[in-house]
Amino acid sequence: MLRTLRTPAIFAFAAVVACSDPNARLPASFDNVVDTFTLYSLTTGPLSKPSAYSLNRHDAVRTWEVGTAFEFAFAMDSTDRALFLTLDVLGLAVSTAVKPGLKPSTVTFDAMTKAPANGYVTSDTIVVTEGDRFFLRTGVNSCAALGVPLYGKLEVLDVDTAAQTVQIEVLADQNCGYKGLKPGTPKD
Repeated sequence: MLRTLRTPAIFAFAAVVACSDPNARLPASFDNVVDTFTLYSLTTGPLSKPSAYSLNRHDAVRTWEVGTAFEFAFAMDSTDRALFLTLDVLGLAVSTAVKPGLKPSTVTFDAMTKAPANGYVTSDTIVVTEGDRFFLRTGVNSCAALGVPLYGKLEVLDVDTAAQTVQIEVLADQNCGYKGLKPGTPKD
């Protein structure tokens, strides 16, 4: 009988300890995975193909289907420059302290192991070329309960001006409160 009473008491104690720190994060429950996606130009591509990337969904998405649930869209301009358009550039950013954005990186994709908290481009068009690398950040909507964004990283693998597409390699950390960008379960 003592054993049966002790188990609920242990769970109650653990709940009190966990709830005593409002900033405590839960253990990571999603593995970080690297995937490759092709995005079609928002301005010239077919409506049936994705033209944006959503970190929260870890997927290429069609803007007209997901509203503002993406971090950036891809477009080609009239001079065949490849562009990443943030939500703010598109006039779709929700007015929050933290807006979705991209931060250029000079290190290799594999060396991008932890996302920085600040310095993201949120309100400008970003011209991209093959080999460019970026950290990604969502707005706080993804982890609204904690008031923190999600993070990821991407590398531009190919820009095809004839097809009006860009191929990107992305790792998304979908664990609220984590910035670790290595494959597998993040620790930090």
